[in-house]
Amino acid sequence: MLQGKLRLTTIQGTGRQFVAESGSGHAVVMDDAEGHTGPKPLEFALLALGGCTAFDVISILRKKRQQVTGYEIELRAEQREEPPTYFTRVEIRHRLRGQIDPEAVKSAIHLSETKYCSVGAMISKTAKIEASFEIIPEAVPETGAASAVP
Repeated sequence: MLQGKLRLTTIQGTGRQFVAESGSGHAVVMDDAEGHTGPKPLEFALLALGGCTAFDVISILRKKRQQVTGYEIELRAEQREEPPTYFTRVEIRHRLRGQIDPEAVKSAIHLSETKYCSVGAMISKTAKIEASFEIIPEAVPETGAASAVP
């Protein structure tokens, strides 16, 4: 069972900043648009989706022995206008660097979407999730190679 707790840190005035602590003991600041001292809860949900799929994809690519030298994800979400303002559409753009087979990336994203990413499974109940990727070819540095001195 996952656990967590939140503690209000702005007792005086109108501030609503909370420190959220995960069951594993990690803390993050959470706020709203007025306080603007940390991400809003829904921003955390979007970042959680990105993190969930990123961990899946990089793990799968490493198991496939792909030479990834860089990886970033960009996320965009559209929300319902009326409360609750849940996501209705999410775009995930995977940008990878290295010597990587496009079919391996396609397969890794598919596995994340259909089998592994719990956050994506939850968000997909209200939102259409669209993933895309691009690979920027980059030479992979050789490791352990001795250079010959003439």
